[in-house]
Amino acid sequence: MTSFQVIIISFFCLILVGTLLLMLPISSRQRCVTSFPDAMFTAVSATCVTGLVVKDTATYWSLFGQAVILMLIQIGGMGVITIGLAIIRASGRKIGLWQRSTMQESISAPQVGGIVKLTGFILKTSLIIELIGAALLAPVFCNDFGIAKGLWYSLFHSISAFCNAGFDLFGVREPFSSLTSYHSNIYLNIIIMLLIITGGIGFLVWGDIGTHKHRFKRYSLQSKIVLMTSVVLIVLPALYFFFYEYGSERIHDRVIHSLFQSVTTRTAGFNTTDLAAMEESGTAVMIILMLVGGSPGSTAGGMKTATLAVLFLSAITVFSRRNDVHCFKRRISEETVRSAGAVLFMYLVLFFTSGIIISRTEGLPLLTCLFETGSAIGTVGLTLGITSTLSGISRAILMALMFFGRVGGLTLIYAAVPSSESSKIKLPLEKITVG
Repeated sequence: MTSFQVIIISFFCLILVGTLLLMLPISSRQRCVTSFPDAMFTAVSATCVTGLVVKDTATYWSLFGQAVILMLIQIGGMGVITIGLAIIRASGRKIGLWQRSTMQESISAPQVGGIVKLTGFILKTSLIIELIGAALLAPVFCNDFGIAKGLWYSLFHSISAFCNAGFDLFGVREPFSSLTSYHSNIYLNIIIMLLIITGGIGFLVWGDIGTHKHRFKRYSLQSKIVLMTSVVLIVLPALYFFFYEYGSERIHDRVIHSLFQSVTTRTAGFNTTDLAAMEESGTAVMIILMLVGGSPGSTAGGMKTATLAVLFLSAITVFSRRNDVHCFKRRISEETVRSAGAVLFMYLVLFFTSGIIISRTEGLPLLTCLFETGSAIGTVGLTLGITSTLSGISRAILMALMFFGRVGGLTLIYAAVPSSESSKIKLPLEKITVG
């Protein structure tokens, strides 16, 4: 099998195992057998670090069921191949070239060299950041829920935030309420946002930061593009939300809500305010942000920040009538530009088509359904409250979109289409008019 086929099969097997575990009576609070569709939807959402749910995580699932969901989030966030290679390495077995190549494709690494060392870095970095996040969240949750429950809540939400999953346990206050009960807690909002940003930037970028520290000029081109694009995608939408969505609130609430809304739409899935109360223009901005998602080689999904940056740079190149795409005094290959265009095309087609089908099937407003499909394919988890009411066909569409968004469109295409030898013969060139 090719590396792409291994990645897809490994995610599918993890989803199947998670589904079977969640179907067990011990996984639900009522000690009943959960139906296969509901268990599978939850397993897909957790493995694909999305956060869309049909059963409230806190009130329906038992402690065992919540632990299964957390395991799926952790493995799905760091990558099934990453965990597999870590187990192989811990057992003392030799990691061959084929396994290294698969790992390279799994985390979008630029080269095979040093991939084993990078695997160890990913595991250590993830666990350290998640433990630090849990320790910082503990004072809040231990004060509200007691020591034992507070520590569990701290660990669960730290992993969920770092992996950009969006699963929460606050349904004990109000089902499907997410972080709305903490909308004025500035400390907790900041910690959750930092965990989301840390997980969404990407491990390759953190490797660059760890190696070169503050020497930005020495970073790789991808790290520079990811960091610059991430800053823009946080600041500009936050300014929009500040002036047009939360204008009636107090100034410090406006600031924290605007920043949180801008950050969480980048595949995190938590919400601190009522999304259904937002204007249609604000909903449209959130859909765009959800489609973009996080960065390559991160715990996040979506088209990725680098894809958006390459498309923007390509447009600038056309407008300025240059031949090559440039950025930070480096040239971006034509293959990368073509891949970015293909990714955008796939995401838009699936996003719009799925939204239209769900709208016609369920009889719901198109914008509401597009918000749901954008959330699914971007592996975000935000919803306007329709997920649990959808029919089986619509849920199947959302599961397919979540899987597509987490595994990656190009990975699915490359796994299905065999590679062909490039022909040395070029056909005659003929120009056509576009635009």
